[in-house]
Amino acid sequence: MSKPKIVVLGAGYAGLKTMRNLAKNLGPEEADLILVNKHNYHYESTWLHEVAVGTINPNQARFMISDVLNPNRVRLIYDEVVEVQKEDQRVILENGEITYDYLVVALGFESNTFGIKGMEENAFAIVDIDSSREIREHLELQFAKYNTDENAKESDLTILIGGAGFTGIEVLGELVDRIPKLCKKYDVDRHKVKIINVEAMPTILPMFDEELVSYATKALEDRGVEFRLGTAIKECTEKGFIVGEDEELIEAGTVIWTGGVTGSSVLTKSGFDITRGKVTVDGDLRAPGHENIFILGDCAWVMDEEAGRPFPPTAQAAMQHADTCSNNIAALLRGSALETFVFDDKGTVASLGTTDGIGTVLSGTELKGKAAATMKKVVDNRSIFLLGGPKMVLKKGKFRPF
Repeated sequence: MSKPKIVVLGAGYAGLKTMRNLAKNLGPEEADLILVNKHNYHYESTWLHEVAVGTINPNQARFMISDVLNPNRVRLIYDEVVEVQKEDQRVILENGEITYDYLVVALGFESNTFGIKGMEENAFAIVDIDSSREIREHLELQFAKYNTDENAKESDLTILIGGAGFTGIEVLGELVDRIPKLCKKYDVDRHKVKIINVEAMPTILPMFDEELVSYATKALEDRGVEFRLGTAIKECTEKGFIVGEDEELIEAGTVIWTGGVTGSSVLTKSGFDITRGKVTVDGDLRAPGHENIFILGDCAWVMDEEAGRPFPPTAQAAMQHADTCSNNIAALLRGSALETFVFDDKGTVASLGTTDGIGTVLSGTELKGKAAATMKKVVDNRSIFLLGGPKMVLKKGKFRPF
Protein backbone atom coordinates (compact mmCIF):
# COMPACT_ATOMS: atom_id res chain seq x y z
CA MET A 1 0.00 0.00 0.00
CA SER A 2 1.42 3.38 -1.05
CA LYS A 3 1.96 6.14 1.46
CA PRO A 4 -0.33 9.19 1.34
CA LYS A 5 1.13 12.11 -0.58
CA ILE A 6 0.99 15.53 1.09
CA VAL A 7 1.56 18.45 -1.26
CA VAL A 8 2.12 22.02 -0.05
CA LEU A 9 1.85 24.82 -2.61
CA GLY A 10 3.91 27.88 -1.72
CA ALA A 11 6.90 28.49 0.56
CA GLY A 12 5.77 31.68 2.23
CA TYR A 13 5.15 32.01 5.96
CA ALA A 14 2.27 29.52 6.03
CA GLY A 15 3.51 27.01 3.48
CA LEU A 16 7.11 26.73 4.64
CA LYS A 17 6.21 26.43 8.30
CA THR A 18 3.56 23.83 7.52
CA MET A 19 6.12 21.71 5.70
CA ARG A 20 8.74 22.15 8.44
CA ASN A 21 6.20 20.96 10.99
CA LEU A 22 5.17 17.98 8.87
CA ALA A 23 8.76 16.94 8.25
CA LYS A 24 9.44 17.13 11.98
CA ASN A 25 6.29 15.44 13.25
CA LEU A 26 5.58 12.75 10.66
CA GLY A 27 7.80 9.72 10.17
CA PRO A 28 9.06 8.88 6.65
CA GLU A 29 6.85 5.79 6.72
CA GLU A 30 3.71 7.87 7.34
CA ALA A 31 3.68 10.13 4.28
CA ASP A 32 5.53 11.45 1.26
CA LEU A 33 6.07 15.20 1.53
CA ILE A 34 6.25 17.52 -1.49
CA LEU A 35 6.70 21.29 -1.55
CA VAL A 36 6.04 23.27 -4.72
CA ASN A 37 7.33 26.83 -4.99
CA LYS A 38 8.04 29.17 -7.88
CA HIS A 39 11.54 29.97 -6.65
CA ASN A 40 14.17 27.95 -4.81
CA TYR A 41 14.10 30.49 -1.99
CA HIS A 42 11.72 31.80 0.66
CA TYR A 43 11.48 35.57 1.07
CA GLU A 44 10.27 37.57 4.03
CA SER A 45 7.34 39.42 2.48
CA THR A 46 7.16 41.80 5.46
CA TRP A 47 10.67 43.00 4.54
CA LEU A 48 9.95 43.75 0.90
CA HIS A 49 9.38 47.46 1.50
CA GLU A 50 12.98 47.68 2.70
CA VAL A 51 14.21 45.94 -0.44
CA ALA A 52 12.07 48.21 -2.63
CA VAL A 53 13.47 51.42 -1.15
CA GLY A 54 17.04 50.10 -0.95
CA THR A 55 17.46 49.93 2.82
CA ILE A 56 18.52 46.28 2.70
CA ASN A 57 19.99 44.02 0.05
CA PRO A 58 17.54 41.62 -1.64
CA ASN A 59 19.59 38.66 -0.44
CA GLN A 60 19.09 39.62 3.20
CA ALA A 61 15.33 39.20 2.77
CA ARG A 62 15.50 35.65 1.43
CA PHE A 63 17.05 32.28 2.11
CA MET A 64 17.32 28.99 0.28
CA ILE A 65 14.52 26.52 0.97
CA SER A 66 16.98 23.63 0.90
CA ASP A 67 18.81 25.25 3.83
CA VAL A 68 15.83 24.61 6.13
CA LEU A 69 14.15 21.57 4.55
CA ASN A 70 16.06 18.33 4.02
CA PRO A 71 15.65 17.39 0.32
CA ASN A 72 16.05 13.75 1.36
CA ARG A 73 12.84 14.05 3.41
CA VAL A 74 10.90 16.63 1.40
CA ARG A 75 10.74 16.57 -2.37
CA LEU A 76 11.27 20.13 -3.57
CA ILE A 77 9.70 21.17 -6.88
CA TYR A 78 10.51 24.63 -8.21
CA ASP A 79 7.74 25.47 -10.64
CA GLU A 80 4.74 27.78 -11.02
CA VAL A 81 1.28 26.53 -10.05
CA VAL A 82 -1.28 26.99 -12.80
CA GLU A 83 -4.39 25.25 -11.45
CA VAL A 84 -5.70 22.77 -8.91
CA GLN A 85 -7.99 20.12 -10.42
CA LYS A 86 -9.85 19.12 -7.28
CA GLU A 87 -11.91 16.29 -8.76
CA ASP A 88 -8.78 14.47 -9.94
CA GLN A 89 -6.67 15.50 -6.93
CA ARG A 90 -4.14 16.93 -9.34
CA VAL A 91 -2.07 20.12 -9.48
CA ILE A 92 -1.18 21.49 -12.91
CA LEU A 93 2.22 23.18 -13.02
CA GLU A 94 3.79 25.27 -15.74
CA ASN A 95 6.17 22.43 -16.52
CA GLY A 96 4.30 19.35 -15.41
CA GLU A 97 1.72 18.08 -12.96
CA ILE A 98 1.50 16.29 -9.63
CA THR A 99 -1.17 14.33 -7.76
CA TYR A 100 -1.95 14.57 -4.07
CA ASP A 101 -3.87 12.88 -1.25
CA TYR A 102 -3.73 15.98 0.98
CA LEU A 103 -3.22 19.47 -0.36
CA VAL A 104 -2.21 22.73 1.34
CA VAL A 105 -2.74 25.88 -0.73
CA ALA A 106 -0.54 28.68 0.60
CA LEU A 107 0.29 30.61 -2.57
CA GLY A 108 0.37 34.06 -1.02
CA PHE A 109 -0.95 37.35 -2.34
CA GLU A 110 -1.17 39.40 -5.51
CA SER A 111 -1.65 43.15 -5.84
CA ASN A 112 -5.28 44.31 -5.86
CA THR A 113 -5.91 47.58 -7.69
CA PHE A 114 -9.67 47.55 -6.99
CA GLY A 115 -10.32 48.32 -10.63
CA ILE A 116 -8.61 51.73 -10.60
CA LYS A 117 -8.00 52.59 -14.24
CA GLY A 118 -4.35 52.37 -15.30
CA MET A 119 -3.01 51.32 -11.90
CA GLU A 120 -1.84 47.89 -12.96
CA GLU A 121 -0.18 49.25 -16.10
CA ASN A 122 1.45 52.39 -14.73
CA ALA A 123 2.31 51.84 -11.05
CA PHE A 124 4.85 49.63 -9.36
CA ALA A 125 3.60 47.09 -6.81
CA ILE A 126 5.51 45.40 -3.99
CA VAL A 127 4.68 41.71 -4.37
CA ASP A 128 7.96 39.78 -4.39
CA ILE A 129 11.75 40.12 -4.53
CA ASP A 130 11.85 40.86 -8.26
CA SER A 131 9.19 43.59 -8.17
CA SER A 132 10.87 45.15 -5.14
CA ARG A 133 14.27 45.13 -6.83
CA GLU A 134 12.71 46.79 -9.87
CA ILE A 135 11.45 49.67 -7.69
CA ARG A 136 14.86 50.03 -6.07
CA GLU A 137 16.59 50.24 -9.45
CA HIS A 138 14.01 52.71 -10.80
CA LEU A 139 14.47 55.03 -7.81
CA GLU A 140 18.24 55.00 -8.25
CA LEU A 141 17.83 55.77 -11.95
CA GLN A 142 15.55 58.76 -11.28
CA PHE A 143 18.16 60.33 -9.05
CA ALA A 144 21.13 59.32 -11.20
CA LYS A 145 19.79 60.94 -14.38
CA TYR A 146 18.34 64.10 -12.82
CA ASN A 147 21.51 66.19 -13.16
CA THR A 148 22.62 64.64 -16.46
CA ASP A 149 19.40 64.39 -18.50
CA GLU A 150 18.63 67.71 -20.19
CA ASN A 151 14.96 66.71 -20.36
CA ALA A 152 14.66 65.93 -16.64
CA LYS A 153 11.78 67.61 -14.79
CA GLU A 154 11.48 68.37 -11.09
CA SER A 155 8.47 66.04 -10.92
CA ASP A 156 10.84 63.18 -11.81
CA LEU A 157 11.98 63.39 -8.19
CA THR A 158 8.44 63.13 -6.84
CA ILE A 159 7.59 59.77 -5.30
CA LEU A 160 3.90 58.97 -5.14
CA ILE A 161 2.56 56.25 -2.84
CA GLY A 162 -1.03 55.05 -3.20
CA GLY A 163 -2.50 53.67 0.01
CA ALA A 164 -1.84 54.40 3.69
CA GLY A 165 -2.25 50.95 5.15
CA PHE A 166 0.55 48.91 6.67
CA THR A 167 2.72 48.52 3.58
CA GLY A 168 2.24 52.08 2.39
CA ILE A 169 3.26 53.61 5.70
CA GLU A 170 6.27 51.32 6.09
CA VAL A 171 7.39 52.30 2.58
CA LEU A 172 7.12 55.96 3.56
CA GLY A 173 9.20 55.31 6.68
CA GLU A 174 11.96 53.72 4.63
CA LEU A 175 11.82 56.51 2.03
CA VAL A 176 12.33 59.34 4.51
CA ASP A 177 15.46 57.56 5.73
CA ARG A 178 16.73 56.65 2.26
CA ILE A 179 16.12 59.86 0.30
CA PRO A 180 18.81 61.97 2.04
CA LYS A 181 21.36 59.27 1.17
CA LEU A 182 20.29 59.21 -2.47
CA CYS A 183 20.44 62.99 -2.60
CA LYS A 184 23.99 62.97 -1.26
CA LYS A 185 25.02 60.15 -3.59
CA TYR A 186 23.73 61.89 -6.73
CA ASP A 187 24.22 65.52 -5.66
CA VAL A 188 20.50 66.33 -5.65
CA ASP A 189 18.96 69.10 -3.56
CA ARG A 190 16.81 67.37 -0.89
CA HIS A 191 14.20 70.13 -1.13
CA LYS A 192 13.48 69.15 -4.73
CA VAL A 193 12.31 65.68 -3.68
CA LYS A 194 8.64 65.26 -2.82
CA ILE A 195 7.11 62.23 -1.12
CA ILE A 196 3.32 62.23 -1.43
CA ASN A 197 0.89 59.69 0.00
CA VAL A 198 -2.66 59.50 -1.36
CA GLU A 199 -5.31 57.64 0.65
CA ALA A 200 -9.07 57.50 0.12
CA MET A 201 -9.72 56.99 3.84
CA PRO A 202 -9.54 59.98 6.22
CA THR A 203 -6.75 58.40 8.27
CA ILE A 204 -3.64 56.24 8.00
CA LEU A 205 -3.14 52.85 9.65
CA PRO A 206 -6.76 52.17 10.69
CA MET A 207 -5.68 49.13 12.73
CA PHE A 208 -4.07 51.39 15.37
CA ASP A 209 -5.70 53.72 17.89
CA GLU A 210 -5.89 57.47 17.41
CA GLU A 211 -2.90 58.38 19.59
CA LEU A 212 -0.51 56.08 17.73
CA VAL A 213 -1.89 57.19 14.36
CA SER A 214 -1.33 60.83 15.30
CA TYR A 215 2.23 60.05 16.34
CA ALA A 216 2.96 58.23 13.06
CA THR A 217 1.39 60.96 10.93
CA LYS A 218 3.39 63.72 12.60
CA ALA A 219 6.62 61.72 12.58
CA LEU A 220 6.39 61.22 8.81
CA GLU A 221 5.22 64.76 8.07
CA ASP A 222 8.12 66.16 10.09
CA ARG A 223 10.48 64.21 7.85
CA GLY A 224 8.95 65.46 4.61
CA VAL A 225 5.92 63.33 3.75
CA GLU A 226 2.88 65.10 2.32
CA PHE A 227 -0.40 63.29 3.07
CA ARG A 228 -3.44 63.62 0.84
CA LEU A 229 -5.98 61.81 3.02
CA GLY A 230 -9.64 61.43 2.11
CA THR A 231 -8.59 61.69 -1.53
CA ALA A 232 -9.83 59.08 -3.99
CA ILE A 233 -7.59 58.02 -6.87
CA LYS A 234 -9.63 58.15 -10.08
CA GLU A 235 -6.92 56.98 -12.44
CA CYS A 236 -3.22 56.24 -12.69
CA THR A 237 -1.53 57.48 -15.86
CA GLU A 238 2.06 57.44 -17.07
CA LYS A 239 2.43 60.86 -15.46
CA GLY A 240 0.92 60.08 -12.04
CA PHE A 241 -2.41 59.98 -10.17
CA ILE A 242 -5.60 61.74 -11.19
CA VAL A 243 -7.41 62.45 -7.92
CA GLY A 244 -10.53 64.04 -6.49
CA GLU A 245 -13.69 65.43 -8.02
CA ASP A 246 -11.74 68.13 -9.86
CA GLU A 247 -9.51 65.41 -11.40
CA GLU A 248 -6.24 66.98 -10.31
CA LEU A 249 -3.11 65.41 -11.79
CA ILE A 250 -0.31 64.74 -9.29
CA GLU A 251 2.78 64.20 -11.44
CA ALA A 252 5.55 61.91 -10.29
CA GLY A 253 8.57 60.07 -11.60
CA THR A 254 7.93 57.09 -9.33
CA VAL A 255 4.46 55.72 -8.57
CA ILE A 256 4.01 52.83 -6.13
CA TRP A 257 0.64 51.21 -5.37
CA THR A 258 0.31 49.69 -1.88
CA GLY A 259 -3.44 50.03 -1.50
CA GLY A 260 -4.45 46.39 -1.34
CA VAL A 261 -3.74 42.72 -1.96
CA THR A 262 -5.78 39.68 -2.80
CA GLY A 263 -5.22 35.93 -2.69
CA SER A 264 -3.52 34.07 -5.53
CA SER A 265 -5.47 34.03 -8.80
CA VAL A 266 -4.94 30.25 -8.85
CA LEU A 267 -7.87 30.04 -6.41
CA THR A 268 -10.28 31.47 -8.98
CA LYS A 269 -8.82 29.42 -11.84
CA SER A 270 -9.29 26.29 -9.73
CA GLY A 271 -12.98 26.91 -9.08
CA PHE A 272 -12.88 27.58 -5.34
CA ASP A 273 -15.70 29.62 -3.83
CA ILE A 274 -14.13 33.08 -3.58
CA THR A 275 -15.03 36.07 -1.41
CA ARG A 276 -13.02 39.21 -2.16
CA GLY A 277 -10.19 37.19 -3.62
CA LYS A 278 -9.91 34.57 -0.89
CA VAL A 279 -11.56 31.37 0.33
CA THR A 280 -13.51 31.54 3.58
CA VAL A 281 -12.28 28.35 5.23
CA ASP A 282 -13.85 26.18 7.92
CA GLY A 283 -12.64 26.44 11.50
CA ASP A 284 -10.14 23.61 10.91
CA LEU A 285 -8.76 25.55 7.91
CA ARG A 286 -10.15 23.21 5.28
CA ALA A 287 -11.84 24.50 2.16
CA PRO A 288 -15.63 24.03 2.53
CA GLY A 289 -16.70 20.76 0.97
CA HIS A 290 -13.16 19.42 0.65
CA GLU A 291 -11.94 17.16 3.45
CA ASN A 292 -8.37 16.91 2.11
CA ILE A 293 -7.67 20.53 1.07
CA PHE A 294 -6.39 23.19 3.47
CA ILE A 295 -6.08 26.85 2.51
CA LEU A 296 -3.78 29.14 4.51
CA GLY A 297 -2.22 32.58 4.77
CA ASP A 298 -3.18 35.30 2.31
CA CYS A 299 -5.33 32.84 0.36
CA ALA A 300 -7.73 32.33 3.29
CA TRP A 301 -10.36 34.20 5.23
CA VAL A 302 -10.32 32.66 8.71
CA MET A 303 -13.35 33.88 10.62
CA ASP A 304 -13.26 35.30 14.11
CA GLU A 305 -16.66 34.01 15.18
CA GLU A 306 -16.90 36.30 18.21
CA ALA A 307 -16.15 39.45 16.22
CA GLY A 308 -18.07 38.34 13.15
CA ARG A 309 -15.20 39.19 10.79
CA PRO A 310 -12.00 37.54 9.53
CA PHE A 311 -8.81 37.56 11.55
CA PRO A 312 -6.26 40.00 10.10
CA PRO A 313 -4.15 38.39 7.33
CA THR A 314 -0.76 38.91 8.97
CA ALA A 315 2.49 36.96 8.94
CA GLN A 316 1.97 35.85 12.55
CA ALA A 317 -1.51 34.57 11.67
CA ALA A 318 -0.12 32.69 8.66
CA MET A 319 2.43 30.88 10.80
CA GLN A 320 -0.26 30.02 13.32
CA HIS A 321 -2.35 28.67 10.44
CA ALA A 322 0.61 26.41 9.69
CA ASP A 323 0.62 24.93 13.19
CA THR A 324 -3.10 24.14 13.11
CA CYS A 325 -2.92 22.79 9.57
CA SER A 326 0.04 20.48 10.20
CA ASN A 327 -1.58 19.19 13.40
CA ASN A 328 -4.81 18.50 11.53
CA ILE A 329 -3.11 16.67 8.68
CA ALA A 330 -1.36 14.46 11.22
CA ALA A 331 -4.73 13.91 12.92
CA LEU A 332 -6.32 12.84 9.62
CA LEU A 333 -3.51 10.37 8.99
CA ARG A 334 -3.73 8.94 12.50
CA GLY A 335 -7.50 8.97 12.87
CA SER A 336 -7.66 11.46 15.72
CA ALA A 337 -9.78 14.59 16.26
CA LEU A 338 -9.07 17.78 14.35
CA GLU A 339 -8.53 21.10 16.12
CA THR A 340 -10.10 24.48 15.44
CA PHE A 341 -7.86 27.43 14.68
CA VAL A 342 -7.50 29.88 17.57
CA PHE A 343 -5.62 33.09 16.88
CA ASP A 344 -3.11 34.14 19.54
CA ASP A 345 -2.64 37.85 18.86
CA LYS A 346 0.84 38.84 19.99
CA GLY A 347 0.40 42.41 18.79
CA THR A 348 1.27 44.53 15.77
CA VAL A 349 4.27 46.76 15.11
CA ALA A 350 4.67 49.12 12.15
CA SER A 351 8.02 50.53 11.12
CA LEU A 352 8.38 54.26 10.45
CA GLY A 353 11.97 53.89 9.33
CA THR A 354 15.12 52.44 10.83
CA THR A 355 14.81 54.09 14.25
CA ASP A 356 11.10 54.84 14.57
CA GLY A 357 7.82 52.97 14.73
CA ILE A 358 4.56 52.37 16.53
CA GLY A 359 3.05 49.23 17.95
CA THR A 360 0.68 47.47 20.28
CA VAL A 361 2.09 44.31 21.84
CA LEU A 362 1.21 41.62 24.35
CA SER A 363 -1.84 42.71 26.36
CA GLY A 364 -2.20 46.11 24.71
CA THR A 365 1.07 47.80 25.64
CA GLU A 366 1.67 50.72 23.26
CA LEU A 367 5.11 51.47 21.88
CA LYS A 368 6.47 54.49 20.01
CA GLY A 369 9.79 55.62 18.61
CA LYS A 370 12.94 53.57 19.20
CA ALA A 371 11.14 51.15 21.52
CA ALA A 372 8.81 50.21 18.68
CA ALA A 373 11.69 50.06 16.19
CA THR A 374 13.55 47.70 18.52
CA MET A 375 10.47 45.52 18.89
CA LYS A 376 10.10 45.44 15.10
CA LYS A 377 13.57 43.90 14.86
CA VAL A 378 12.61 41.36 17.52
CA VAL A 379 9.49 40.45 15.52
CA ASP A 380 11.50 40.12 12.29
CA ASN A 381 14.14 37.94 13.94
CA ARG A 382 11.46 35.77 15.53
CA SER A 383 9.96 35.17 12.10
CA ILE A 384 13.33 34.00 10.78
CA PHE A 385 13.77 31.76 13.83
CA LEU A 386 10.36 30.09 13.42
CA LEU A 387 11.02 29.37 9.75
CA GLY A 388 14.73 28.72 9.61
CA GLY A 389 15.94 28.08 13.14
CA PRO A 390 18.81 29.71 15.09
CA LYS A 391 21.40 29.31 12.31
CA MET A 392 19.23 31.31 9.93
CA VAL A 393 18.74 34.03 12.54
CA LEU A 394 22.51 34.39 12.86
CA LYS A 395 22.81 34.50 9.07
CA LYS A 396 19.88 36.78 8.15
CA GLY A 397 18.73 38.42 11.38
CA LYS A 398 18.64 42.14 12.13
CA PHE A 399 21.17 43.03 14.81
CA ARG A 400 22.58 46.36 13.65
CA PRO A 401 22.28 48.99 16.42
CA PHE A 402 20.69 52.38 15.83
